[in-house]
Amino acid sequence: MRKLLALIPIAVLAFAAGEMAMIQPDELPAKLSSKPAIFYVGPNVMYRNKHIPGAIYAGPGNKAEGVALLKEAVAKLPRDREIYIYCGCCPWDKCPNMSPAFAALKEMGFTKAKGVYMAENFKTNWIDKGYPVE
Repeated sequence: MRKLLALIPIAVLAFAAGEMAMIQPDELPAKLSSKPAIFYVGPNVMYRNKHIPGAIYAGPGNKAEGVALLKEAVAKLPRDREIYIYCGCCPWDKCPNMSPAFAALKEMGFTKAKGVYMAENFKTNWIDKGYPVE
């Protein structure tokens, strides 16, 4: 029974990931001039190294304190505001941060939240493509 209960959060995250609206990395640079709400939901060391201009560090999505930071960061935003979250710590299908962060936004009622699809990682899918970084 314990093993079954342990699998429930994983199943919920998998469902949330399947339901996640996405944007491709090559679509986001054109939107940066309008200063969209962008949140980085991965390891702080990666954010401090390089991140998408204007992105706010919101804590790692795979930790309760990270989800709490994200919720705090978006709390005053209109629920119909376009929000982009990204990580890029590892390949998209293995990332432990995106699904919990997206699920939190969905739970809060955000209707236009999207994940930036980093198929391989932030370096390969953003930096190496020459997209802007801070």
